[in-house]
Order: sequence, then C-alpha cells, then structure tokens
Amino acid sequence: MPLLASSRSFRSPAPSRGPRPARRARSGRAAALAAVLLAPLAAVALPAAPASAAAPSYVALGDSYSSGTGTRSYLDDGTSCQRSTRAYPSLVAAQRGYALTFRACSGATIPDVTTAQLGALSASTAYVTISVGGNDAGFADVLTECALPGWMSDCGGAVDQAQAFIAGTLPGRLSTLYGSIRSRAPQARVVVVGYPRVFMGEDCNAATFFSPAEETRLNATADQLNARLAAAASARGFGFANPTSRFTGHAVCDDVEWLNGFSSPVSESYHPNQLGHSSGYTPLVSPLLTGSALGRVATSAPRIDADLLRAADAQGATLAAQQRRYARLDAAIEPETVTAPDLTTPAARAAARRAGITDLDRWAARH
Repeated sequence: MPLLASSRSFRSPAPSRGPRPARRARSGRAAALAAVLLAPLAAVALPAAPASAAAPSYVALGDSYSSGTGTRSYLDDGTSCQRSTRAYPSLVAAQRGYALTFRACSGATIPDVTTAQLGALSASTAYVTISVGGNDAGFADVLTECALPGWMSDCGGAVDQAQAFIAGTLPGRLSTLYGSIRSRAPQARVVVVGYPRVFMGEDCNAATFFSPAEETRLNATADQLNARLAAAASARGFGFANPTSRFTGHAVCDDVEWLNGFSSPVSESYHPNQLGHSSGYTPLVSPLLTGSALGRVATSAPRIDADLLRAADAQGATLAAQQRRYARLDAAIEPETVTAPDLTTPAARAAARRAGITDLDRWAARH
C-alpha cells in the first residue's frame, strides 16, 4: 500500500530426424558403407522444423497496490496476499499474451520482496513491474493515526516520521533492491509503479476524521515517495509509472472513486478498486512496460472491454495453483491495514475531556 517462477523463454527443440535410408546397394558391404557416409550428411541437409516461441515471461513484484487489494476478488492461493485477476498485472498479461508470475503480496516491504519474491526472476525474464516502499514508510500506521479526531491524534508527528524515513533511509534500500532486480533479470524491461494521492480535500466516511490540512500533508508525502521512487528507478534505467495525474478526480470521496475510502472489510481501505486498476493503473503501466498503448484505443481514452476482463479472469486457476507453491514463503509477509478510530475507550474519553468535550457521544454523532 502507499506511505507495492518466471516462465522461461526458449524454443522447443526440433524433433530429431534419423538418416536418410541408404539406396539399395549391389552388396551388403556397399549398403553398409553408404549408410555410414550418408548419416552425417542427412543431419546437415534436413533443417529443424520451426518451433513456436514461448510466451514472454512477466514477473509482478511488490505490495498490495500490485497484488490487487481493494478489488474485492482474490485468488484462492492459500495466502493472505490478496492477489486478483482484476489487478493491473493480470490485465496487462491477458492483453499482451504474457506468461505472468504473480508474486506481489499485500503487506510486502522491501525486505519481503528481497526474501520472498526475487527468486521468481531469471535471465529469461522479459518484463518486471514493482510497487514497494509504502509499507516500509509505515503508511497504514500513519493513516490510522491521522484518521483519529485531531484532539486525540499526533498526525503531524506520524507524517514527520514517515517523511524522514522516505528522505533518509528509503533511497539506499531502493538502490540495493533495484540493483538486485537488474542483476537477476539483466535483459528485462522494468517499470517501477508509484502511488496516487489518496485524498482530494474531502472525507465523507463516517468512521474517520481526516482534516483537509491532514489530507494535504498525506498527499504531499505520497508525492515525496513517488519522487524517491522515480529517482531510484532512473538511476537503474527503469521506467517509472506516476499515477498522480491519472487518479486526479478519482480519489477517496470523489464522484467516481478509483480508490476505496474506509471500507469493510478493513483491508480494502485506501486501495485502488477494480476501476482503479482497469482505468487507472493498467493504461498507465502498459505503454511503459510494453512500449505500446493497451488495446486499439488512444492512450488518452483507454478502454478495458469485457473480453479482456474474461481473459484475465480465465487465468485465475492457473495463477492460484502457481502461487500456492509459495504459500509457506508468503506466510511470513504480514498484511498492513488501517484501524478505525475507537471513541469508546477510556483513553478516547480522557482525551475528549482534555479537549473540553463533555459529551463525546453527542460530538461523535455530529461529526
């Protein structure tokens, strides 16, 4: 979340062909000699039959923004990674005919990607996408703190801590991670995927209490994170997909949301929904990854049709079986979720009294 075994590309060996039969000779000795002499010539003279090339290998790495958390439809792969066929990696793979290895997992941090996901890369990997860094900066904890009423939270302190980590610690970790990706997949085209601004000045969710000023600071932190991701990607020659402008007008509480607000189940909160992946991320990532726009429509008005969605969903059973093999490895990754404010606790009531709120239940009902 914000503040995200490759199939090898080879040509199948041509079926072996035996030597041409020797012409009938006048004697058995002549026939044997002819067979010996003609055998190597036959191997040279008969070309191998053409073989169909394997689908290009595409490995999707990273966190919940790549796995598809927020789409409400997940693979039954024996993990809590919340991988979805409606996430952009599956949509891109279905449209382009790529062989997807779907390692992205909800909650993943840079150490998780290094330990549990990089093993999917190889010299034959053709394409890689990765979103990671938000969980490292503790964004779920920051959102949890800032969702509280101002009189009982330290949103400013939480944001300051996240921004200090992004500025000071994150760049070195990204450089090391991206270097490992390039070393393991030396020929791959790699796209680093950023995080959108979650808010646009409004909080319409009854369970949370983000102020406009807090939303501004949270958005600025997402911008700071994207800037660090872009710089680290550029240093390694990777592409960078910045979703900021594409998601403008589709944030939490906008008329057409591409990002969930506070949701039930809570793990869906503050993540791209299906429209966020199909209309937001997929048309943004695909041209950078493949070098061409998705589909036959202009990049300014991309469209994901029903046929493509069905093709992506059809990959589900294969992807689930593929990732079930890594369930034990993925079990070490802890999902990061936002916690709803609880105003019924003694600590909340004590904070309310200090703020001069004598009737907390009435205050909550009015806010």
